[in-house]
Amino acid sequence: MTMPSNTFFSPPEKIALVHEWFSPSSYGGAEKVVRAIDELLSLRGCNAELFGLVDGESNRSKSWLFRRKIQTSFIQNLPFGINHIQSYLPLLPFAIEQIDLSDYPLIISSSHLVAKGVLSSPDQLHVGYIHTPARYAWDQMPIYLKRSLLARLGFGPLIRYQLHCFRQWDQLSGARVDCLLANSRFTARRIYQYWGRKAEVIHPPVEVDRFRHDQPRGEFYLCLCRLVPNKRVDLVVEAFNQLQLPLVVVGDGPEKNFLKSLAAPNIKFLGIQDSKKVESLMESCRAFIYAGVEDFGIAPVEAMAAGSPVIAFGKGGLLDTVRCATRNSHGATGILFKEQTVKSLLDAVNWFEDSKLWKELSSESIRTWADGFRPEVFDDRFETALAKAWTAHHQSCADGLSDPVS
Repeated sequence: MTMPSNTFFSPPEKIALVHEWFSPSSYGGAEKVVRAIDELLSLRGCNAELFGLVDGESNRSKSWLFRRKIQTSFIQNLPFGINHIQSYLPLLPFAIEQIDLSDYPLIISSSHLVAKGVLSSPDQLHVGYIHTPARYAWDQMPIYLKRSLLARLGFGPLIRYQLHCFRQWDQLSGARVDCLLANSRFTARRIYQYWGRKAEVIHPPVEVDRFRHDQPRGEFYLCLCRLVPNKRVDLVVEAFNQLQLPLVVVGDGPEKNFLKSLAAPNIKFLGIQDSKKVESLMESCRAFIYAGVEDFGIAPVEAMAAGSPVIAFGKGGLLDTVRCATRNSHGATGILFKEQTVKSLLDAVNWFEDSKLWKELSSESIRTWADGFRPEVFDDRFETALAKAWTAHHQSCADGLSDPVS
């Protein structure tokens, strides 16, 4: 990692870096952001102290957190707490509020559920990087309930009431954060909708240098994500059943067996693959397919770093990352289809095929666009925002103001 430029943030001696959980069963975009922030602070001479509800990483030799001290909550000691923490959802708001951060002048939270809800005083600055307001508690609740086993067993009303209570806490805890940062414009709009707060957009870091864009492209399409309901891989499978084009699905999750039962022989499920295999697939696929509503979506940006066009549902964070080809393909990086339906995806892929768009879209141009999301860009923007908030906080404390960073 290179040192960010044009920033002058002098961190306090003690910084708390809070994330929901550190678990080997959950390492994705949010955890990559935590790691980037931790490394950035380390380069600035500050070893942030880590906090989470549970820790299953510090004793794992292959983890970047091996032998790091991570302070946890009482959830750590509950049965299956480390690997199945979501089962304790009703307890998580209470648990995060029990973490004592009173000794830390600066608190940085990385939150997709409850981390932003830590308690702080007016003398402390809390900067929250928000990956999403909890999807299954807000706008995507019907999708999760539709596929939930507990809901099908008759517990739907109880789950709905628990989520109702969680939404109230979620809105209340969103007001506690002094400075809100969002990973996309879509997330910023959701923050404003649900919490009534404005947030600055700073896109997450993407390791674009992992990929080469100059490799020969094959004829298969690639879908890579967690196989969970909101990713809508079912739409992709049903569309490619009709298209009869080769599709490779990479990933695992509770939807795997259901999706395999839908799939025709032209669709291959590879499960979870190592990074080298993922890089090879992205570098050689004809296009990357995504049908879910993503808050940001690191995988599509990684695909573009590999020179692959992206065909995705035109909503959410992908509006920030994919430049849609319409009548003029110059500068485009893919296609955004308008409706989250099989027909809309079919129309997009058919147009892509009939127009031979993969020949028109330059892999080099697609890669150049993806370079705008590289880690150095995140470092620079995050540190600039942190420095601005820290300066404003100090000034407000000196002046005795109650609204430090807005």
